[in-house]
Amino acid sequence: MNTIIQKVEKEHPDETVLKQAGEILKSGGLVAFPTETVYGLGGDGLNARSSEKIYAAKGRPSDNPLIIHISDMESLDRIVSYVPEKARKLAEKYWPGPLTMIFQKSEEVPLETTGGLDSVAVRMPSHKTARMLIRYGGGYVAAPSANTSGRPSPTKASHVIEDLNGKVEMILDGGEVGIGLESTIVDFTEEIPVILRPGYINQEMLEEVLGQVRMDKGLLITDTGIRPKAPGMKYRHYAPKAQLTIIEGNTEAVVQEINRRCQDGEAAGLRAGVIGTDETVSAYHAQVVKSIGTRQDEESIARHLFGILREFDEEKVDMIFSESFETPRMGQAIMNRLLKAAGHHIIKV
Repeated sequence: MNTIIQKVEKEHPDETVLKQAGEILKSGGLVAFPTETVYGLGGDGLNARSSEKIYAAKGRPSDNPLIIHISDMESLDRIVSYVPEKARKLAEKYWPGPLTMIFQKSEEVPLETTGGLDSVAVRMPSHKTARMLIRYGGGYVAAPSANTSGRPSPTKASHVIEDLNGKVEMILDGGEVGIGLESTIVDFTEEIPVILRPGYINQEMLEEVLGQVRMDKGLLITDTGIRPKAPGMKYRHYAPKAQLTIIEGNTEAVVQEINRRCQDGEAAGLRAGVIGTDETVSAYHAQVVKSIGTRQDEESIARHLFGILREFDEEKVDMIFSESFETPRMGQAIMNRLLKAAGHHIIKV
């Protein structure tokens, strides 16, 4: 397949290009596009065959649900059977934005889109290109992250091209995304709303609107027997090719432990990489040391995480060691992604 790659301006996307992309979606094809979180791989969410194509292009397990993206609240009623009042309040506060909500689905939504579940995940992105594409593409765009399943999510079009060129009809290049971590997912199919994936909108922000909100136990444990209710709950995600190990503890102890492990690895002929911060990179002694940002700006850490993981693939390292990042607002989301990338391989010192 010859993939069309088109640049789009963030604030003034070319409507001709987006109409062309919309026609591809309506005809059953796939289009990768930027959002405020990460790049998405879009297909017609109400077309079972389009959803099957998404799974095939990504190499994604078919029981891993897709998120349907909409551009306005009026579109919600067609694809869900009921919207709780609390969900409407949360939508008023955070839609459009980096928030996905799960509802009981209507008959309009094929099981191929929902991974066989009777619930559907829905998001209304704030990115202008994404919202225009949704409208031109029929109003219901199913879109997981636009990467090969299991790899770090794409925050630049070059990441999408690396993984999906030749597998999809079109890639819209909108430059680097703003947030860099996927949306927060909240499940409204239970009496008490449940966070199934932490993100930019954290638990405290949700509780300000909803009152009691609980964190799903599946975020803390890995059980391959659990059927995932939301994208990414069951499977290893975001993983670089080398084994990633997180070292947790006070800064001095972490630096010493990482340096020791890098020294041991290099003595064995292995190429070691380290993820540090602006505050610590000068203290590390390894062949490849990268700063993810400064701890004074946790949004920069979130934005650079997936890109850093991909850079280590390019550096062909054999092992990666990372500091942990329990930052005040986004730490929960950052560590959720980092733990999945490491296969929950964490050492406390």
